[in-house]
Amino acid sequence: MIKSYSDYQYYLERDRIARGMPDNVKRPRFGRDVVWRWQRTLRTLEYIHNCKKGPFWSFIRLALTIKFRMDSVKLGFTIPINTFDEGLYIPHYGTIVVHGTARIGKNCRLMEGTNIGDSAGRTPIIGDNCFICTGAKILGGVRIGNNVIVGANAVVIKSVDEDDVTVGGVPAKIISHKNSAAYINERLR
Repeated sequence: MIKSYSDYQYYLERDRIARGMPDNVKRPRFGRDVVWRWQRTLRTLEYIHNCKKGPFWSFIRLALTIKFRMDSVKLGFTIPINTFDEGLYIPHYGTIVVHGTARIGKNCRLMEGTNIGDSAGRTPIIGDNCFICTGAKILGGVRIGNNVIVGANAVVIKSVDEDDVTVGGVPAKIISHKNSAAYINERLR
């Protein structure tokens, strides 16, 4: 969670690296990097929400929240602030739903059509370096270990305590001992 300006800068840099952007590209390119631009707004809103108080910042927070929600609707994202740790990478826009109390670790790669939601008031906790493939659903109070791939259209309703595995199917179970290393930018490890 972002707790200072230096944390904010660090998160922005880790998200840029997760996208695989060259070192000379520091900001989203106009008209091309719409998801990255949205993500920078997410991080800015997290910073202002967590660190800045007072009437001036309340106004800024309100204006930024309106922009963030409008952009989220355009991209199909329902992702609240303070759910993802550093190194988030969303390569494509499309429907993505994340519950506000879910917690996702560092260096998560999240594909379109995914849902990380609650069941009976409990939400998932996902480890570091996870790759969540297209159409995956992670529901309830499950825990997912580190370096895990959640396969396309998998439905995870039971915890995946092992690290370095691939899960798939309905309901999801371990289908391979291949980890997510090939899908997470090596500069983040």
